[in-house]
Amino acid sequence: MSGSFPSSPEPSSINIKSNQTTMVSVSISGRRQARQLQNQRWSMTVSFPPMTRASFAPIFAFITAQRGRKESFTYTPPIIDDSLGTETGSVLVNGVHAVGDTTIAMDAFAGDGDGRFKAGDFIKFASHDKVYMVVADVQASSNASTVTIEPPLLTALADNSVVTYDNVAFTVHLTNDVQEFGAVSADKDGNVLYQFELDVEETL
Repeated sequence: MSGSFPSSPEPSSINIKSNQTTMVSVSISGRRQARQLQNQRWSMTVSFPPMTRASFAPIFAFITAQRGRKESFTYTPPIIDDSLGTETGSVLVNGVHAVGDTTIAMDAFAGDGDGRFKAGDFIKFASHDKVYMVVADVQASSNASTVTIEPPLLTALADNSVVTYDNVAFTVHLTNDVQEFGAVSADKDGNVLYQFELDVEETL
């Protein structure tokens, strides 16, 4: 892995996509069969506002250091850095969970009640690179709950693994070996402004 993407300047827009390979066959009678491969991954298109050379240069230097699609790095999208839920504690996995599980027992919630996590929150487990999404609101009782996630676990979970739900860092790589930028305008002082956009995909 090759570092963390610079946190500033912030992008003007981020498009997040969920990619899932599904093999579908349809018979002459119209009967449909579908089978999914265990390879769901997130991808993003990150667009920046026009930037001065001083702001743009560190970003492009970081991208150049990735050597096209060779390296992977971490990126925390600012649009989802705060979870929607009310949880503030150090949540832990409760028990061992196997590859393929989609319901994860957790404990050490800071409180009880509805909305500890909300559907659409991203979470990550200690020592795992994969990012998962909470797909149903979470209600805690006695500081514990069962959390439903997608996709199914790619790696087994150990008891008491730490759950990250704020500032979730995605491990990603560039999707293209060619990266380019252009001068689009100038500011009021005559400084050239640069436009830049990049596409990344989660590294599994």
